[in-house]
Amino acid sequence: TGDGSIDFRGDPAVPEKTGRWTAAIIILLNQGLATLAFFGVGVNLVLFLTRVLQQDNAAAANAVSRWTGTVYIFSLLGAFLSDSYWGRYKTCAIFQAVFVSGLVLLSLTTHVLLLKPANSCAETPRCRPHSSWEIGLFYVSMYLIALGNGGYQPNIATFGADQFDEGDAKESHSKVSFFSYFYLALNLGALFSNTILSYVEDKGLWAHGFWASSLSALVALALFIGGTVRYRYLRPSGNPCSRFSQVIVAASRKWRVQRIDEERLFSVRAADGPVKKSGVVHNSRTNGFKFLDKAAYETPQDKDHRNPWLLCPVSQVEEVKCILRLLPIWLCTIIYSVVFTQMASLFVVQGAAMNTTIFSSTFKLPPSSMSIFDILTVALFIFLDRRRRLAIITEKGVLHRMGTGLVVSALAMLSAGAVECYRLKYATQKEEEEDSSSLSMLWQIPQYCLIGASEVFMYVGQLEFFNAEAPEGLKSFGSALSMTSISVGNYASSLMVTAVMKITGREGGGGWIGVDLNKGHLERFYFLLAGLSVVDLGVYVGCAVWYNKMKGDAKCAYHPEEE
Repeated sequence: TGDGSIDFRGDPAVPEKTGRWTAAIIILLNQGLATLAFFGVGVNLVLFLTRVLQQDNAAAANAVSRWTGTVYIFSLLGAFLSDSYWGRYKTCAIFQAVFVSGLVLLSLTTHVLLLKPANSCAETPRCRPHSSWEIGLFYVSMYLIALGNGGYQPNIATFGADQFDEGDAKESHSKVSFFSYFYLALNLGALFSNTILSYVEDKGLWAHGFWASSLSALVALALFIGGTVRYRYLRPSGNPCSRFSQVIVAASRKWRVQRIDEERLFSVRAADGPVKKSGVVHNSRTNGFKFLDKAAYETPQDKDHRNPWLLCPVSQVEEVKCILRLLPIWLCTIIYSVVFTQMASLFVVQGAAMNTTIFSSTFKLPPSSMSIFDILTVALFIFLDRRRRLAIITEKGVLHRMGTGLVVSALAMLSAGAVECYRLKYATQKEEEEDSSSLSMLWQIPQYCLIGASEVFMYVGQLEFFNAEAPEGLKSFGSALSMTSISVGNYASSLMVTAVMKITGREGGGGWIGVDLNKGHLERFYFLLAGLSVVDLGVYVGCAVWYNKMKGDAKCAYHPEEE
């Protein structure tokens, strides 16, 4: 292959015997099963906290946001270990094993300790109070799951992309398609957990749902290990933190340099080895962040004694510039993630306060299973995308695609706010009523569908954008960036809910998101998020224009023929 990948023996990878769609399909199946296991726990977590651990709505929503945020913050750890030391295959295998152990511990803890008396913690909180060590063991298992899934996720996406050689025209096209199918596999895995497992757990059979998730994760790990001989592998490129720090330190120590002569910049051709590590073409110097160019400025003292903390090749400087250029775009995706996380928290709380009866008076749809409409919309839009039915949006570039996702997410919040207004209009005032509003939960369908459509534009676009634009030695970090925005978005959502409750509950009321939603104003919180999304869109447009201007024609990619 042209990208220098190897097979499991360490020999150069032969295209006909390794990688391509055979290996990619194994990885897609692994992703689907692992996602099924993860969402089997996460999709109903807010209801588990309110019904079994007896937390109030705001506390449960915050706990879910913090846990989900921690899942994705661990993606940075997984990306660092993968790019620096372990490689993507080893990192995926180790963190999946941690993921399985966390699920097994959760299943045992729930089955043996938390569901007491047995089968009593279904739709109303009738479980006995739990001791601090029982709750502590629950959270240990949950954060083991967060560590395992978080460390695994950014690497499995990049590892799947590694199975295609960008130097081959056909494989390069398949690599772009892989990201769409990867997100589709993620959503198909969530489809089962959001329907069957969600229904089982909503009936109080929490342990059954968690054991099913454990089995799915174990099968996913076995399948991943079974594909070892078919994969292509790229060697880790060393610690990126030291390379990044060297540029910052070298540029700072030469802050007195006023004018930089192009001919005195330390060329990558003269460096002994950083070419492949940096992943940047030697002559791709860009004009942005000119202060960093001082790190590559060669003084007479540098010729006598070359110190990497005083002199860095241009390629290494450009690697740092690549990362810095990505950060403003990344920051603009955080508000979108705040909106997205409502689907797993406040959307579920809102649905639980509506009429969940479907078709007959005896069948009730679990509130968390409404996310099936999100999943079906994702599948539909990916199908339309692959059939080029969305070309009017996607052909204008990945940044335009991500901006469209911001627009649609704002519409989703407006829809959710409108539904909440009508839910309050039909709210029941009798405490003995099981549903606190007679409005059907099916009215939530538009907001779930709009979130699903926005995901295809934003999250698929993020995966493609950050993976393509990150330097070669930091591809897992590029994937981790898209996941870390979800993490920061969840933490930001938790802070926003806490701040809103503190401000709106000052006069002794329940606040916008109280225990009784009929006495609150959840719609105002949704409209607040819609307004923030509009403001974020304006900032994003400015950042996207700035990014294209700063980047110019430079490409942060490694070209082995120029070594």
